Amino acid sequence: MEIGAEKINPYDNNRSKTEQVQEMFDSIAPAYDFMNRAMTFGIDHLWRAKAVKMMGRNKPANILDVATGTGDLAIRIAHTLHPDHITGIDLSEGMLEIGRKKAKDAGLDNIIEFVQGDCLDLPFDDNTFDCVTVAYGVRNFEHLAQGYQQMQRVLRPGGMLCVIELSTPTSPLVKPLYKFYTRCIIPFIGRMVSKDTRAYSYLPESIAAVPQGNTMTQLMSDAGLTQCSFRPLTFGTCTIYTAVKPL
Repeated sequence: MEIGAEKINPYDNNRSKTEQVQEMFDSIAPAYDFMNRAMTFGIDHLWRAKAVKMMGRNKPANILDVATGTGDLAIRIAHTLHPDHITGIDLSEGMLEIGRKKAKDAGLDNIIEFVQGDCLDLPFDDNTFDCVTVAYGVRNFEHLAQGYQQMQRVLRPGGMLCVIELSTPTSPLVKPLYKFYTRCIIPFIGRMVSKDTRAYSYLPESIAAVPQGNTMTQLMSDAGLTQCSFRPLTFGTCTIYTAVKPL
């Protein structure tokens, strides 16, 4: 069964979502970090910090950051948890180029490796990573269930999956303001900053359509993960999901 977010494409319905997502992020890569800060008023840093603290309890040594983008989460993990190695994988070479430069500037290029590849067909052996992370990326998967199956496959038994994803507030007070901000203000700012006029209209559409709460954790469970749970943050505008691969 097709999930709502899988039907939302960046540009058209004539090509695969995977192809379009790659094209979109290559296009907006130069503006991506600025827009992240602007859209969230910098709170995305706090969301990442909370997620890293949660995953740090297991002291992972070998970590995979899926849909790594420009490497913000990978760099945060490296600074905070000091693992042996982090692999960041993403469809967009344009985003990865920025991530490589940021890691080098931070003196972390010996710890973080960036790989171009498809998150729905991860080029890694089974049971490889102590922890797998995704920050603001699962709503861009063409097949979300397949993505979770792949992440479950490469996790070692006992390893943790940690997903950070934007979500829609349920509060009747917050929801109308959030809806106006995401559907009107963000696209307006995006058109001013990025040459890609469609990308920042796709963003709120994909947030509205992505599975949330128990629906998301059920997808994790269906992929063979256990201890699936979620924690809403900042009035429900972001949610951290965690799960464990059974021993």
